[in-house]
Amino acid sequence: MTQASIDVVGIGNAIVDVIAHAEDAFLAQEALVKGTMTLVDAARAEALYRMMGPAIEASGGSAGNTMAGIASLGGKGAYIGKVRDDFLGQVFRHDITAIGVRFDTQAATSGPGTARCLILVTPDGQRTMNTYLGACVDLGPPDIDPDVIAAAQITYLEGYLFDPPRAKAAFRKAAELAHGAGRRVSLSLSDPFCVGRHRAEFRELVAHHVDILFANEAEICSLYETDDFDAAARRVREDCDVAALTRSEKGSVVVAREHTHLIEAAKVSRLVDTTGAGDLYASGFLFGLTQGRDLATCGRLGSLCAAEAIGHFGARPEEPLAALARRAGLV
Repeated sequence: MTQASIDVVGIGNAIVDVIAHAEDAFLAQEALVKGTMTLVDAARAEALYRMMGPAIEASGGSAGNTMAGIASLGGKGAYIGKVRDDFLGQVFRHDITAIGVRFDTQAATSGPGTARCLILVTPDGQRTMNTYLGACVDLGPPDIDPDVIAAAQITYLEGYLFDPPRAKAAFRKAAELAHGAGRRVSLSLSDPFCVGRHRAEFRELVAHHVDILFANEAEICSLYETDDFDAAARRVREDCDVAALTRSEKGSVVVAREHTHLIEAAKVSRLVDTTGAGDLYASGFLFGLTQGRDLATCGRLGSLCAAEAIGHFGARPEEPLAALARRAGLV
C-alpha cells in the first residue's frame, strides 16, 4: 500500500449556506421542526428566502464544513461534490479551495442550479435547515475519482447525500475503491429524518462498508429503532470498528470493538449557533485518527472543534483549530 498523500476526502452535498436569525414563532408559522433538516423544492426555497431576515451567505454543506475543519487543523483534505457552472457554484469552489482543500469535481453545465441551505437560528442556538439540493442530486459514480479515493487515508461520506439513487451508487463505489486500496471509510448519519428514510440501506452500509461511524443520540437510536441510547451503542459495536456518538452537553461516547471512551464536552463560553457542531466534531476526530492519535484523544479533539463552532455564527471555524489544539495539548 502506497503512502497516503491526502488525510481525508469528503463526499457530500456542495451547498451554499444562507444563515439568519429567526424566532420560534416563525418556525411555528411555517410548520418547521426545530433542529432538523427538510428538503425543499425550488419554489419553497425561494419563498423562505424572501421571508428570512438579514443573512450570511457562505459555502457550506456538512462534509464541506468537515473538510474546512480538517484544513484548519493543518490536515490535507480533498472534496467531491456537484455544483452548477453558475455564480453560487463559483462561490463554493473559490471558498473551499481558498482554505486549502482540493476540489476537482467538474461543474454541471446544464440542469438545476447550485444547492443552497436556508438555516434559521433561534435564540436558543438551535438551527433549522431547509435545503434545496439543486445540482447535488446529479452526483454519481462517474464523479468519484479513483485516484483521489486511493490517495486518502479516510473517505468520509455525508449521510445527507444518500437521498438520490445515483449518490447511493457513488457511495458504494467510493467505499469499494477505498477498501480496495487498503484505506478506511467513514460515514456521518447526518439527521434522524434522513436515517428514517433509509434505515435498512444505512444498516447495510454501516455493517458492510463503514469502518468509522458518526452519529448523534437521536440518529443512532433511529438507526436501531430504540429509545435506549445504551442499547443502540451496544448494537453499533457489532457493526463497525469505531462509532463516535455525540450527546450535546453530555459530551460524546466513542465505542470501539472492545473499549468504550466517555468524552466530556469542551467548555463553551457562550452558545451562539449549533450549526456545524457535529461537522466540526468529525473534523477533529478524523484529523486525530489520521495523525495516529488514540481514540480518547480523537474524541477530545472532536469536542474541542465542536465547541469552537458553537461559539459563533456559522459552521466554519473562525479561530485556527490547529492553534486551539496546540494550546489544549492535543497535537
